[in-house]
Amino acid sequence: MLSQLSINNYALINQLSIDFSSGLSIITGETGAGKSILLGALGLVLGNRADLSSLKDTTKKCIVEAKVAISNYNLQDFFEEVDLDYEAETIIRREILPSGKSRAFINDTPVTLTVLNQLRVKLIDVHSQHQTMQLSDTNFQFSILDALAKNAPRIASYKRGFSQLNKLKRELLKLEEKQQEANKQYDYNLHLFKELEDAKIKVDEQEVLEEKLEKLNNIEEIKDNLAEALELTINEEIGIQNLLNTLDNRLTKIASFSKEYQELSARITSVKIEIDDVVSELEDANENVDFNPNEAEEINDRLQLLYNLQKKHLVNSNKELLAVFEEISEKVVAVESADEFIQKKQQEIASVSEKLDKVAGLITKARTASIPKLNKQLEVLLADLGMENARFSIKIKPTKNYFSNGKDELTFLFSANKGGNFGELKKVASGGELSRIMLSVKTILSENTQLPTIIFDEIDTGVSGEVSNKIAAIMQQMSKNMQVIAITHLPQIAAKGNSHYKVYKAEVNGVTTTNLKQLTAEERVKEIAEMLSGKDISESALTHAKELLN
Repeated sequence: MLSQLSINNYALINQLSIDFSSGLSIITGETGAGKSILLGALGLVLGNRADLSSLKDTTKKCIVEAKVAISNYNLQDFFEEVDLDYEAETIIRREILPSGKSRAFINDTPVTLTVLNQLRVKLIDVHSQHQTMQLSDTNFQFSILDALAKNAPRIASYKRGFSQLNKLKRELLKLEEKQQEANKQYDYNLHLFKELEDAKIKVDEQEVLEEKLEKLNNIEEIKDNLAEALELTINEEIGIQNLLNTLDNRLTKIASFSKEYQELSARITSVKIEIDDVVSELEDANENVDFNPNEAEEINDRLQLLYNLQKKHLVNSNKELLAVFEEISEKVVAVESADEFIQKKQQEIASVSEKLDKVAGLITKARTASIPKLNKQLEVLLADLGMENARFSIKIKPTKNYFSNGKDELTFLFSANKGGNFGELKKVASGGELSRIMLSVKTILSENTQLPTIIFDEIDTGVSGEVSNKIAAIMQQMSKNMQVIAITHLPQIAAKGNSHYKVYKAEVNGVTTTNLKQLTAEERVKEIAEMLSGKDISESALTHAKELLN
């Protein structure tokens, strides 16, 4: 409930701070005293758009602060979702700076207007005459029916499934679009895929072939140099191998004479072994050197194929070419297996739809069962409010379509006169009738849901006498389940409040300001008497006022 409202530098208000209590609170005041300013300030702190015209003194900032007791609203999860500190008494503050910049805070944490408006609908319902048109809104009509049907958990479950279904449908659409696009490129990609597949490309193949071709292209020079190298090593007179053998024999003979000679002998032996090994490999290499023109042609053709493929795909190596092959392969496979993916996604959609249909069926059943109860409650309440012949025709029609709150279409028709035709509320009900219907609806909602604080802004306009007493009684009944604040011009309603506040204008230093104060018992008598008889309060008005209060 709204426990306190503080306003600084807003419209005609310099500074104002007022505490509110539970139950039924009444706000009265003369026309033009500033009741709309009060609601404007409350709307501002709850997220309405602001501008510099809201500032009384444009050189100072405007601050509106509301303290709201929220321990009964089960809002811990919401505060966690929006990353805010939860406080049983939450403070909402809105500031408008002289620059025109607006800031909002919840428990001293800066928030966006989006978050503020999300919290607003969970806390305070400000209801004025023009909002009776909400009665013609199908979503609002569904909310009335679902409140009686206790459909909240079913609709929550349905919405989760509905969200999942929409997600799957979006994924299916993307798959189908992707398939269509891929199909356009499929033939070309398949040609590229087969071309690369047939090429049987290996990562190191190019380097190996290039080296091989280099040898084949220089075969004569290789042969000459290998033969000369062998001659230098194995010649009986000047060959390195024979000279080393001689050197090895000489050092072996003196190796035993000193450690120094022994080490030199060992080193020469090691060199001799290495040379012997080199000679062996030179002989093998010389024997294996053979020019095969067919092999050179084959290597040339193979390399040319690789070069052409690299050029075609704008790459510089077989490694990059293999990456291209992998990419094209995925595109080909994606098209060839797309039907399988699409079919799987369609099966998921069918499965979710089946579950959703069951939940929607339960919602429809509960709605249908609650219609007679809603009809009866509305007609009884409206009869008390002077609309004895009010009748409703409420019908549910299940469809194949998925809506955000189920699969139903709703017709919510009204007739105010006995034997009259049913029609849409906004077409057949007058402003006064709409006000009473809305009051009846809010009464039903207050008994079946955890409504926030509700503020009625002159919802009693156009009624008087016994009907006003009934409206007051209904508001009193509602205030047992929630905090009700009523701005009224009817003394019959004003007298029924647990608390009574008066909006009034005062002139301070030649400047008009709006104020709000809570009335004492004696002040209430005078206020209600004035509402009965005007400024010149008569004794009979005072007596009548006391009777109303008692």
